[in-house]
Amino acid sequence: MIKYGLTAILKKFDDRLKHLEKSILPLHTSTQTLTRISKTRQCTQISKDIDRTLQSIENVASNQEDTAAEEALILRGPRQNDVGSYIDALQRVNATLAFGSQNYSSVQLVDTGAKKLSQHYTKTVAEACAAAPIDPVAYLPSPPNQVPTIPSQSIKLLQPIVTALRSLPLPATHPSHPAATEIFETLKEAQSGYAEMRGTWAKRCLEPGYRAILGRVETESDGGGIKAAKDIAEWLEALVALSEAEQENLERLALLPTMVDQTFASLIAPLLALATSMLSTVQSSIKKSLLTHVWFGIGLFGALASLQPAWDDVMRLRAGRDENELADWNHALRGVCLRSFPEFLLEIKQAGTSIRRELGTGVADISKQTVGYLNQVPDVQVTVEQLLRMLGDGNWKMGAGGMMTKPNEGETTEHAVLEHFISDVITTLTESLQSMSKTQRMPGLGSIFLLNNISYLRAKLLLEPETPVDEFISASAQTHLNSQYRTAKASYFEANFTSLLQPLGDTGKDKSSKSNPKEKLATFYEALEAVAERHRFARVLGDDQNGREGIADDVVRLVVPALQRFVQKYKDKEFSKNPQKYIKASPEEVEKQIRNFYK
Repeated sequence: MIKYGLTAILKKFDDRLKHLEKSILPLHTSTQTLTRISKTRQCTQISKDIDRTLQSIENVASNQEDTAAEEALILRGPRQNDVGSYIDALQRVNATLAFGSQNYSSVQLVDTGAKKLSQHYTKTVAEACAAAPIDPVAYLPSPPNQVPTIPSQSIKLLQPIVTALRSLPLPATHPSHPAATEIFETLKEAQSGYAEMRGTWAKRCLEPGYRAILGRVETESDGGGIKAAKDIAEWLEALVALSEAEQENLERLALLPTMVDQTFASLIAPLLALATSMLSTVQSSIKKSLLTHVWFGIGLFGALASLQPAWDDVMRLRAGRDENELADWNHALRGVCLRSFPEFLLEIKQAGTSIRRELGTGVADISKQTVGYLNQVPDVQVTVEQLLRMLGDGNWKMGAGGMMTKPNEGETTEHAVLEHFISDVITTLTESLQSMSKTQRMPGLGSIFLLNNISYLRAKLLLEPETPVDEFISASAQTHLNSQYRTAKASYFEANFTSLLQPLGDTGKDKSSKSNPKEKLATFYEALEAVAERHRFARVLGDDQNGREGIADDVVRLVVPALQRFVQKYKDKEFSKNPQKYIKASPEEVEKQIRNFYK
């Protein structure tokens, strides 16, 4: 039963398959016909499509390999001899972000590339800063581009790096770029490092001059005088020139050109600190001993004033700074310098009134100090005149200002205020010297002291000045000094030789007395011995050989003829049986003795 049932079912399926075959056979036949027709037409196109597909697959694989290589290159960092390849790779990755492929990996890669390239920039700058420092003073007055700050080879290496980093997106230019903020912070940090390194190198260049100048100021009695002031001005000029050269390099090598001002201000900060330290020390030294450092201060005041325009341009305008250290320093110096003029006159006055020990007969310290003071005037004449005008004509007299002396007719007034000051100095000094001479216990020694000092002033200021100071001594002051010399010389003759001339004058009322000439001769030779003794330790006109010879001639003309007349007068009257007993020296011998006073 089962067998017959299965047979029936299978027969039924067989019948259905035959029916299906009959139905499909026409369709199959038609399909084969169409296939044969179209086969020839589509074969070529299909082949091409297959080739394109295979090529696309190969391109995708190749791009994936290139991307991996660029990623590895960026992560590794640039190499010294192949920076260009690194820059190209970074720019390609950045371009993918610019065209919309803003995946997290690409953003991180651009940020990393910017950091790696910035680190290479910093490394190259550091190598340039390892170079030996220069002496910027040696390059004055060369233009800034002639000051060798960064080696040209280093600049050549840095320029393509700077160009590449400047082209990266920043918030100001690409606000939607996902890496812009990070890149900006990276470049800002690198530029700050540049300023710190270059500022340190520039400071190293200036430190040797800084130490040398302060050494002079602290060790020399006058702080180095005008020469030291000029050296400080030259050092400051070199500081400005070096800063300007660094600013020009910064313009070329800054990664963020919009922040050049702030960066330059950071760069020069250590240089300003060095200059401030120097000027503070100098001002302290001047204030502690104004009279000995006066010309140092005056010279520095004038020198700093001449530097102000360059300082304003480089150290303030280009750095975007409002602070004006140079003007502050000069303002402080101005007050000190103005105070120095009345204080110097007061010092001269006090020399004539203060209680002192025995003066001696040589040139007084105040005379030497005054000559030294006035001899400095021509070197800084313009500055001195400027300061005296600020003070006011005559105000150096400690409250007696406004009493300007009118120049004589024909007297130059081009330098009137300076001439008035020098005239007051000379007048005050001669008055003090007269007071000092009167303190001597022996008038003869006092007269020698006065003659030596007035003669010294006349020689050093009028006859043989070491500087052109005589050009600023008015005619009235010259007349005063010459008059004082003549008066001092007359006082010298009177104090020292009147005792010789008095015995040789009229013999008195008792003209018949034979002992009178004897007494007078005895008095004469005693006085001569006293004068000789005085001149053995009181040298007249110390180093002025011509002056001593002139004085000797004057004394000989004054004494010897009087002695000759006296001896001749009484020799004929036989006032003694033994005249040689009283005439201890002939007029010729007296003349020789007098001339020995001045050898």
